[in-house]
Amino acid sequence: MTIVTMAPRSPLPESPPGSPPTVRLWAVTLAGLSALLLTLVAAGWPPLTDWDASMAARAHEAALAHPGTTRTNRVFSDWVWDPWTMRALAAVTVLWLWRRGTVRLAVTVGVACLGAAAAQQLLKAAVGRERPEWPDPVDTAHFAAYPSGHAMTATVVCGLVVWVLHRVKAARPVLVAAWTVAVVSVAGVGLTRVWLGVHWPTDVLGGWLLGGLTVALAALAYRRVEAADRRQ
Repeated sequence: MTIVTMAPRSPLPESPPGSPPTVRLWAVTLAGLSALLLTLVAAGWPPLTDWDASMAARAHEAALAHPGTTRTNRVFSDWVWDPWTMRALAAVTVLWLWRRGTVRLAVTVGVACLGAAAAQQLLKAAVGRERPEWPDPVDTAHFAAYPSGHAMTATVVCGLVVWVLHRVKAARPVLVAAWTVAVVSVAGVGLTRVWLGVHWPTDVLGGWLLGGLTVALAALAYRRVEAADRRQ
């Protein structure tokens, strides 16, 4: 008598980190939170504006009481994490990707950064939120407050750089270093803008959310084009 045995089924492969379902979930979550915060800010919801005013006042008092820390924050905010510094980093990333032949990644990074800059300016004009005003300011800034351009630009550029390094399978030490610099930069620039009294906390939060959404949408668009090419 012949005994027929069946090999056990192999478990379904797990989705790798950053797979389309995960990225879509992030995109939907960030889009929802961004829309909610934008609505509350535009409507001037009192509990939110009161919290903003309280936190901004505390930060300004601290900035006046610690001039050395304030000067350091100005250096980081105006030079190290300035939007133009971040855009220069994005431009270097695009050129590096282009030279190594990963043109699609280069285009994705470039388009995402340009789209984020345009969206940022449109939202500033549409919301028209006034910046904090102090009788004894420690720094100045121009244009409308929401969202924070520093926070959004840093989130977009740092997020895209980390995503690119994962896509090109960079070495683990490089990824760890990139993640560390990205987290410190994104968190740090937001805190400096509130400390220097030129943004409300929710301006920074809005910049972080919209920046993260931009990165998620860029990753989704890249995956979609990549999948379409494979089907051809």
